[in-house]
Amino acid sequence: MQQVDSSIDFEAFKPAWWATNVHVHTVVSSFITPENIDVKRIEIETPDDDFLEIDLLDLQNDKPIVALFHGLEGSSERPYIRSLMFSLQQEGFSSVALNFRSCGSKMNRQKRLYHSGETTDYATLFNWISQQFPKKEIYAVGFSLGGNALVKSLGEEGNQHPVSRAVAVSPPYSLKGGSLEMSKGFNRVYQKRFIRTLEKKAEQKRISFPDIPTFNGSTVYEFDDQITAPVHRFKNAEDYYAKSSSGPFFEHVRRPLLVIHSKEDSLCPLKFAPLSMIESNPDIDTLFTEQGGHVGFMSAQPGWLNRCILKWLKA
Repeated sequence: MQQVDSSIDFEAFKPAWWATNVHVHTVVSSFITPENIDVKRIEIETPDDDFLEIDLLDLQNDKPIVALFHGLEGSSERPYIRSLMFSLQQEGFSSVALNFRSCGSKMNRQKRLYHSGETTDYATLFNWISQQFPKKEIYAVGFSLGGNALVKSLGEEGNQHPVSRAVAVSPPYSLKGGSLEMSKGFNRVYQKRFIRTLEKKAEQKRISFPDIPTFNGSTVYEFDDQITAPVHRFKNAEDYYAKSSSGPFFEHVRRPLLVIHSKEDSLCPLKFAPLSMIESNPDIDTLFTEQGGHVGFMSAQPGWLNRCILKWLKA
């Protein structure tokens, strides 16, 4: 039975008959073709002379606009982002999806890329939204890494945060814990895919910035230790994980936040969640399912995840 800590009566998650394990949920959901939506690609400048690529779906009404944040090595074109933008459109919500630096259509200008604790680019996007849509409330939904940074952002700014309602789907509460889990069992398949694209980006960056270290490992932990940490001015992977994990920031969240997570999630296990901290924060509601995958919830009636997100945002 799913565990729900919320005053909202959420629809129970019933998996599709063929979704027999966590990896089916995780993998199949990433290959679903979402409905076509008409988005506008926009580049916005950052304070450090770089740019962010965003996809905007503006319905030109007074309803809130929803900011969307993808996961590790994802983009605004991932099925879970596009399908949510379509569902939001059906309910009259405008949306804007951020591509993290190096995840859009072209490489960013600066040496740095993106990482799990990067919240200054979130602030840049929120400022842009506030300027372009001064009369609209801002909501936000983050998936996996994007959810980690969203929670961190909410915790950092507390009552001053520009977002008035948020959702975090499958966030990695402990980046170190999640990183080490990548080297176990079937997770190694995901890790290999992540490493392949991360290493390719590092090689591309090295053309303009020859001092970027050469990667000589095979795990996400080693990549973060050798590349992510030094490029983003952390001492090492341990320092990066300690300062960027969302776990400690749940205590300081002061905006209504829904956390959706499968108890079977193998990439970001729920065992790393600071449950007592989350449960003691009156601004946080949780929706923990017995089954499901990482970001992927293949339901008997398709669209369970988006329906729950929309119910929360409309509450």
